[in-house]
Amino acid sequence: MCALKADRPKGLTREAAETIAIQAIGFLAEDPNRIGRFMALTGLEPDTLFAGAETAPVQVAVLDYLLSDESLLMVFSGHAALDPPAISAARALLDGAGHGGHD
Repeated sequence: MCALKADRPKGLTREAAETIAIQAIGFLAEDPNRIGRFMALTGLEPDTLFAGAETAPVQVAVLDYLLSDESLLMVFSGHAALDPPAISAARALLDGAGHGGHD
């Protein structure tokens, strides 16, 4: 994971974190190389990825992937008009919410 970690920004809700994760999935899906590399590294199949896009485990996996590649993280951050720490905070919130939260 890259060094761009931060505490949860004030006002970041589960819904906002989910929105960030869905944006990240869309960002990866826009480019065959990006989505192909993600699926190769995670072992997720396209059906699993898109069927699980609204579940915390898939969302966390996508955000983990972005956070593990700082250059890709910066491209996504610019694309989504988000500060990189918001992505890290969304990942942390979804990971915590994914254990016993509603999916």
